[in-house]
Amino acid sequence: MKWLPEKPAYHDYSNDVKLTKNPGLRLLWHLLAGFFLVLGFIGIFLPILPTTPFILLSALLYAKSSIHFYNWLMNHRFFGPPLRDWKDSGSINLYAKILAISIMTLTIGPTVTWLIPLWPVKILVALIGISVALFVATRPLPSRQKP
Repeated sequence: MKWLPEKPAYHDYSNDVKLTKNPGLRLLWHLLAGFFLVLGFIGIFLPILPTTPFILLSALLYAKSSIHFYNWLMNHRFFGPPLRDWKDSGSINLYAKILAISIMTLTIGPTVTWLIPLWPVKILVALIGISVALFVATRPLPSRQKP
């Protein structure tokens, strides 16, 4: 299938992992990472849940708790490329930018217009949406997408 990203060669990201020494805390980080990964997965299908921050948080927590799961996430067919782009250069690919800003516009616009009754709250939600959209839009493109 052409629309699926090509599976990259497996790369070992063990050097990025700094395991927490306390086993109880490491277990907590591992459980939280799994929880946020599930929330990020659900966010793919529900536009009210943001996928990217949950996946980034999950990667951070796996980097403190599990070499195996961190490597799995960084080499994942769908989650890996954006995570690697963010880790390497703080970049977001063009498709993800367009998709994120479009979905934010389609969800925040009607919410502000029809669902929020108070003007100060409307303004606050609109400003938060604009701020996030500007942040996403101003991130650099990955080097493979630069003209």
